[in-house]
Amino acid sequence: MALAYKLIPLFLAWAGAVMVLGRGFPGRRPMVAVAGSAGYAGGLAATFLLVRFLPGDLPFGIIKDAVGAGIILMWGVSVAAVYRSTGRDVPLPWGERFAHTRLGAGICALATGILVGAICACRFTGADASVPVFLLLVLAAVVLACAVLAAERFFFSSLTMYPSGMTVALVAFLLLSSSSILRLDLFSPLTMKVMKFAHDFVHQFFESMLIPDHFFFNSFTWDFIGFFFGKQVGFWGALIIWFVPVLLVALAVNLVRLPAVAHIRQGAQRRKMLAAAIRERRSRLVVPALAAVIFAAAVYQSRFPSVEYWDPKPVSVTASPSGEIFIPKKGEIDLEDEKLHKYLFKQGGREARFFVLMAPSGQWTVDLDACAICKPDGYGQAEGAVLCYYCRTLIPLDTVGKPGGCNPVPVPFTAKDDGIHIDGLTLINRWGETVQATTRIKETGK
Repeated sequence: MALAYKLIPLFLAWAGAVMVLGRGFPGRRPMVAVAGSAGYAGGLAATFLLVRFLPGDLPFGIIKDAVGAGIILMWGVSVAAVYRSTGRDVPLPWGERFAHTRLGAGICALATGILVGAICACRFTGADASVPVFLLLVLAAVVLACAVLAAERFFFSSLTMYPSGMTVALVAFLLLSSSSILRLDLFSPLTMKVMKFAHDFVHQFFESMLIPDHFFFNSFTWDFIGFFFGKQVGFWGALIIWFVPVLLVALAVNLVRLPAVAHIRQGAQRRKMLAAAIRERRSRLVVPALAAVIFAAAVYQSRFPSVEYWDPKPVSVTASPSGEIFIPKKGEIDLEDEKLHKYLFKQGGREARFFVLMAPSGQWTVDLDACAICKPDGYGQAEGAVLCYYCRTLIPLDTVGKPGGCNPVPVPFTAKDDGIHIDGLTLINRWGETVQATTRIKETGK
């Protein structure tokens, strides 16, 4: 049952990609089936090997970069489609001509199969990555591809596919499948990058223009500036980056000129040609509309993942007369279970929230339950990473404890045989220097 639950979103994406390829290459369905299935098997096998022999999250980073390259390709194709639609009798570019060849169909199906298979393999790492699982996944993918291609010619015969629409649809299905896996999700990290870019841009603008915190900057102005420091700008910026290519493809369809009919004397024939061209245009709009729905599903899946995060309630701790906080490794809480354990320290009317974590590599780390960029909403742990609740950015466990970006702010500590020793004053000051200042910026914009 758990295996089926993992496969449902991935195989839905695979079926959709095969349907798009079948529509895009109607005369190459056997090649699409063979090349796509071979690519799927190769992507599965290669990912299983990468996860086994490469350390940490490096294999996942490779796959994320490959899917990200698909987004860049989608942007290029959509912009080219708009450019080509603005002129009449523009010759087909070499890329579009290549896509209509047998070799182009095979390469497109092979590349899609490799990426979908690699994404699917990321669901089955560790003990799940076995030969029976590999064979089962390949067999299921081949059967599903053949079934979709057999049914596609009957159920989707009126669906018009074209190179730019096919590219957008394939990337949409790839993003839908990758967003179901936390370590492959692209939307949440993109929101963080956009938010950080806006933050750095506004900060550098103020610095370069020598704009101080003057009294004539009223609260309305600061509220407007504060918007660029919040997560809303990251969310909407990421939406723009994802959805604009879909809108460009739809715009390209609408910009295509209707056929010239002035030379046709019979009015009925002219109306017939124009009506056929308008129907063709409307049918082409189905693809970007479908891609927009898939993108929306991927965004929703990224924002609300079906994952339960390990997020323990902070335990109150006190310091000794010398100001040292001591947390034993064994006792009511086992610090060596490779889970983050949160604590709350109060002193002199101030408080600091932090966690202790032993990474899978055996390294200890003590960090604030917040970063130096986002509001201090804290972190949860799942699937070999911790997640920032504010911006939904994933931080691999082997990078927790390193400063910078959305990583939790590290705190100096000493690990001994009996437990973890932390200086209470250093902890309180670190919280005040980073988290409280960040909270003021996010809430007031200054």
